[in-house]
Amino acid sequence: MNSKHSFRRFPAVKIRGYETSAADDRDVILQRLSQLCRCRTKTVIVAECYPGTAQSELAELFSRLNLTDCIHSDDLALSPEEIDAQIERDLTDDDPVFGIMTTRRLEDFFPEKSLAAARHRIDAVKSGILLVYGVGASLVCEGDILIMADITRWEIQLRYRNGLSNWRTAKTDLPKSKKYKRGYFAEWRWADRIKDRLLPKIDFYLDMTTEHSFSMVTGEAYRTALKQVSMQPFRMVPYFDPGVWGGDWMKTHFDLPENGSNYAWSFDGVPEENSLLLDFGGKLIQTPALNLVHFCPRPLLGERVHGRFGAEFPIRFDMLDTMNGQNLSLQVHPLTEYIQQHFNMHYTQDESYYLLDTQGDGACVYLGIKTGTDPKAMEQALEDAQAGLAPFPAEEFVNRIPVKKHDHVLIPAGTVHCSGADTMVLEISATPYIFTFKMWDWGRLDLDGHPRPIHLRHGIANIQWERNTEWVEQNIVNQVTLIHKDESGSVERTGLHEREFLDTFRVSTADIMPIRRNGSVHVMNLVDGQRAMLISAEGQYEPFELHYAETCIIPEAAGAYSIQAIDGEPVKAIIACVRN
Repeated sequence: MNSKHSFRRFPAVKIRGYETSAADDRDVILQRLSQLCRCRTKTVIVAECYPGTAQSELAELFSRLNLTDCIHSDDLALSPEEIDAQIERDLTDDDPVFGIMTTRRLEDFFPEKSLAAARHRIDAVKSGILLVYGVGASLVCEGDILIMADITRWEIQLRYRNGLSNWRTAKTDLPKSKKYKRGYFAEWRWADRIKDRLLPKIDFYLDMTTEHSFSMVTGEAYRTALKQVSMQPFRMVPYFDPGVWGGDWMKTHFDLPENGSNYAWSFDGVPEENSLLLDFGGKLIQTPALNLVHFCPRPLLGERVHGRFGAEFPIRFDMLDTMNGQNLSLQVHPLTEYIQQHFNMHYTQDESYYLLDTQGDGACVYLGIKTGTDPKAMEQALEDAQAGLAPFPAEEFVNRIPVKKHDHVLIPAGTVHCSGADTMVLEISATPYIFTFKMWDWGRLDLDGHPRPIHLRHGIANIQWERNTEWVEQNIVNQVTLIHKDESGSVERTGLHEREFLDTFRVSTADIMPIRRNGSVHVMNLVDGQRAMLISAEGQYEPFELHYAETCIIPEAAGAYSIQAIDGEPVKAIIACVRN
């Protein structure tokens, strides 16, 4: 690939009008806070910390303000043992992966007596600077200066792997999968509710994603930045992770660092997981993209989509690389009623595989049940494989569908599936990505040498046995319909299935092609060609450049736009939106 137009791993959004609002030097940060404190006889600084932030480093930094007193809000919460006991039901300890989305709030873990004592202690201080910091600090008070100390989800996961424990737990020796589970189903839900309440009124946003580093921006500038992003196309910061089945396509095409293994996943279009880089005059603030979803849901999603999903981003793009790798695990996703009843989720993971690339004649996906399959026989074979009695003969029960570049395979929930080796898949799906019921993993261990979790009971309960060979061929393989064609190019509808709430369209042009909006946010990936430009029909933003295999989000409030090829080179883009 032309290195000039290669995949960009650290895309930043330039913020207009607030070029001097951010600081990434500790002395400058302290100087700005000190100036505000000089205006008062007594100043209470409240720093609400997202679970996973390095609170001890924050306390050390702020101690240089010559504090009169300091309150660590974590110490006001229930004991770790009491918190563990209260959330035990939500975390369902019998399963290493799945839990129930908690309905608890952070306030549930802070006795009012402890909070009242802390407020009395604050009132007793008559002059000087007092710091309240930690998880739940804003439950004590919101002070004179309110700071949100934040961190991205991916960085939290990396710290879990390096030994970080969950917030306020007695279970400090959990494996990384159970740490993630507690974060996903409990901690991040509590913390996000607090963050949502504070973002409209914080005085400063403190980025603590980079270890041993601080970047701070004023609350006004941060909120304006999110509003700006919600009105224009943008990319998020992707991340990449190895897996037992992973390949080498992304390592080659994206110039990823050598990791001694492979790269199995890329998350490049998942606001709940990815982050934004906000550029304030050359000073970068990294922030969870989920903050944008929660703070600007209407302009981002569109009124119709917001009315249906609330402040949730319902579309997810990621990549699955098995090029020179192995098959994914054979799996199925839960039906809507199943995920609602068992996991307190509103909707399920319907998905699709768009083939960015394939290699050789053996590239395939496993999809649906072979016609004539006896469900009891397949169930028994799966149970025998799980017991180690015999490998599961996948091709005896599951359709093996040959695939090539630009094929699009639809996978409504309840359909048995997996991508085979030597494929590079752009996975387009609804957001609840964690709910994958693995039924057969080809007898492998994970990268740590442990068996990967298998969920036969969940999986078998959701298999739709009528989705046989004929049904698959007629309903979910390359269901392409030409929507529009002229001298500029074409627009094809490539999915999804009628049970899925997403629509996908493939745009092909060597010129410029206007894109119709339907009241929904768009998520786009450039699946062919080196680069393309997104042009605002009303000049609302500067032309936005998208490179091969990059994913971007076009908010509904960005308005009408066109895709323009550069120098006459043909391009193809896949666009997903929420259907009418």
